[in-house]
This record gives sequence, structure tokens and C-alpha cells, in this order.
Amino acid sequence: MPSLPAAAVLPAAALPAAVLEVANAAVRFGEVRALDGVSLAILPGECIGLVGHNGAGKSTIVSVINGGLTPHQGEIFSDGTRLAPYGIGVARSRGVRCVFQELSLCPNLSIIENTRIMHRTLGGFGWRTRAAAIIASSLDAIFPGHGIDVSGPVGALSIAQRQMVEIAMAFSDAGQPPRLVILDEPTSSLDAGLAAQLLAHVRRFVASGGAVILISHMLNEILETASRIVVMKDGKIVAERAAGGFDHAGLVEAMGSAVPHQTAARRNLAATEPVLDLALPKGQPFRACKGEVVGLAGLGGHGQTRMLLALFDHHSPQWWPRRDPAVTFVAGDRRENGIFELWSILKNMTVAALGDLSRRGLVQDAAEAARGAEWKSRIEIRTPDMNNLILSLSGGNQQKVLFARALSTRAPVVLMDDPMRGVDVGTKREVYGMIRAEAEAGRTFVWYSTEMEEMQLCDRVYVFREGAIVAELTGEAISEHNILRASFKAEAA
Repeated sequence: MPSLPAAAVLPAAALPAAVLEVANAAVRFGEVRALDGVSLAILPGECIGLVGHNGAGKSTIVSVINGGLTPHQGEIFSDGTRLAPYGIGVARSRGVRCVFQELSLCPNLSIIENTRIMHRTLGGFGWRTRAAAIIASSLDAIFPGHGIDVSGPVGALSIAQRQMVEIAMAFSDAGQPPRLVILDEPTSSLDAGLAAQLLAHVRRFVASGGAVILISHMLNEILETASRIVVMKDGKIVAERAAGGFDHAGLVEAMGSAVPHQTAARRNLAATEPVLDLALPKGQPFRACKGEVVGLAGLGGHGQTRMLLALFDHHSPQWWPRRDPAVTFVAGDRRENGIFELWSILKNMTVAALGDLSRRGLVQDAAEAARGAEWKSRIEIRTPDMNNLILSLSGGNQQKVLFARALSTRAPVVLMDDPMRGVDVGTKREVYGMIRAEAEAGRTFVWYSTEMEEMQLCDRVYVFREGAIVAELTGEAISEHNILRASFKAEAA
């Protein structure tokens, strides 16, 4: 069924039955109202853009829709039929698929074997061949020219490739076609080219009668792709209308943050003594000066993260934390390299600064609690209790904890591996201001990001291609046009 034009308004009798509808859902976690009487109907042939700050209730309503969470109040309908009981199995039988921000592939298994887990009907003789054909076909349809070997292990893939595979699995058809695909920050690890391929496929899927819920803090993706936008705040839907009824500023205002546009106050510190340098096997050398914000740009998977890890290993060779570390690191893949899942929010935040919080080898509880309260307030971590487990937070709030962990240390250099993945626009602006203030005070930042806006905030940008630095941009030369040109055509070193 073709999608309805964004401005079309049909009488209720003419609307098709919802693929899935949540009516008056309420969810509470202790004193926290995660959902407060939310009703949402997803029709065939539409893409719903679901936006809101971290902790607004987006992840909770998604968990209700995909059957992973039973609401304390409310009902679930599909095709006009009330579903009770409703769980993950029922959701899958209704064609509901979900790609979470925290990827769920098994790294010790091959892509084919992960596909078998996703599609439990793929049993019997020859299942490997069928699974390989299904996932390869889906990858080809969404990401033409992807170059991924589906027989290889997931653990050997980059985070961008893992995200591509998981997306392809959600859209794949093993006899039970997807009807509603929920995409939670699907482009957070993808470069601009891969993101464009995915969003083009979303439009094709919706035009063919499928339904999509798109969650993204990159508001331009929402405005350009969604047919209807739903804004959540404090567990409620506070605005809902056709995408054409919003612009960027209006959407930010509806979310509750009228944040002014922030531009980079770039400085030229090239003549200053470098505090970091690294000679790469090929291409131009890397260096970063005191008080400089240095960006690492280029297509994803071309050596930016490898260089950050090399810098960290070179300047922090011992596993035992130093009281005065030379560098600190903000991981991009928080579940694999960032958080300690069994620890509290407070312990996750303070683990890198224990030297400042200890006396005679013992952590001072009062000092640790004060440090946690300070950063909870500064970076607005949404939790009633810092002693709650880290997994009680939304993905974006977990990332804030990692950022606070790094900034609360004494390290003069902060290495950041795409740290703003899944962080809302208001918090991003606040963190950008913190980075600039810390840089003005003499701290150095080396920042890899897949978001072009963040490169605009840097004093200097190195563009990577095939593991080498192929361009160095400063001042007014830092532009999307120049970054993309260098990314796709290596310049002479």
C-alpha cells in the first residue's frame, strides 16, 4: 500500500487498521513514571519519527510495542484485534521487528548463524544455504556494495558493519515478512553514505505498505524521512502531527529545549608545541597541540578508531590507573568497551578517578558521592539515585556517564570515539560548550565523529581514507564539501 502524503487527512472510517496500537499504556519503575497514559497507533504505509530527550520514554514505549515489557496499564491491538496476553513471540508473529541502539548479535557466531537465531523457522537440511541467501539478499537491497562476507564471524566486523547486519536482519524475510520495523538510532555508527542508503530503503519499505518507527537524535533524518512525528517528554506524548508541520527549530522547541545554534570558535594553535604526535605507516603524520580540539573525519572504518586506540596505548601503557593520567578515553561502543554492567551509575562514573577519591587505599564514600552529584547535575543524568545499576539508564544517559567519567579525571588529553551516539540535541549542545570551555582552559581533545556538525566545532580536522590521513583541514577549510571530497579521493601526502 503506498504511503499517505504527509499532509493528507482522512476520516477515521477511511484509515486502515493499525499494524499495532498501544492504548493508554502506563509503566512505572519505582517512583519513576516511564510512561504515563501513552496511546500510539502505527498505520501501514507510514514512518513515525519518535523523538524526545534521553529518558523521555522512547525506549519504554518501544519495549511495550515489541513485547519485551508488559505495561502496568493499557491494551495492545493489531489489525483491530486486542492482543492479550502480548509478548515477544506474539509481536514477532505480527511482523514486529526491532533494531536496538545496543546491538544484540552474538560475536562468537557467524552472520549466517546469527540469522538462524533471528529466524527460528530456518531449520532442517540446508538451512545454512537458505540463511546465507536471505541475509545476503537483504544486505544487497539496503546497502549495495557493502562487501560483507556473510559466512564470516560477527566478532570480526566493525561496529558499523554490525549495525548494517542487524538492520538487514530486521528487514529480511524468511517466510514471515516484517510489517513494522523499529529502528532505534540506526545511523549512529554509519557514515553519511551508508545512512543515506538506509533511509532510502526505509522510504521504499514504507511506500510498499510497511511501517517504520524511526528514533534518532539527528533531527534532519527525522524531518526528511518521517511522514508523522511524535514528540515525547517525561513519559508522555506532548506533540504529534505530520512531519510537514515541523521544522528543525520547532521540533527542538517541542522537545522542550530551545537551544541556540552554536558555532565553533576556532583557534589556530598549530605553532604551539604538540602534546600528542603519531607517525602513521602511510599518509600524513598526526599531531595535536595543547588546548586544541582535533577532529578525525572520513568514512567509517578507515582507521580513526585504530589511531585513537594507538594513542591511548602509547600514552597509557600500564593497566594500573595513574593518579595523573596522560590521557583518558570515551568509548563509542559503550556496551563492549565502556560500561561495567553489574556496577552502579556512581561506580561507573568514578572508576577512572579513584586516585582523587581515595585515602590510604580506601575509597572515601562522601567524596565519591559528592563527585557523582556534581556531574549528575552538570551533565543532567536522568536518574533518581546514582546507586541504581548503570543498565537502568537509557542509552544516551549511559553515554553521559562515560563522558562524565573522562572529564572528571585530571588527564590533559581526552580521546573520544564518537561519544555523542544516541545523545539528545539539547545535551549535545551543552557538552559541546563544555568541550570548548575545557579546551580554552588548556585541555586537548581528539574527537572521532560520524556527525558532520561535530567536525565543524573542531580547530583542526584530519580526514582518513584506507587507514591513512589524506587531508588536514583548518579554519574555514573545515567544511562538509572538503571532508567528503578528501574522503572519496585521497590527496597526495
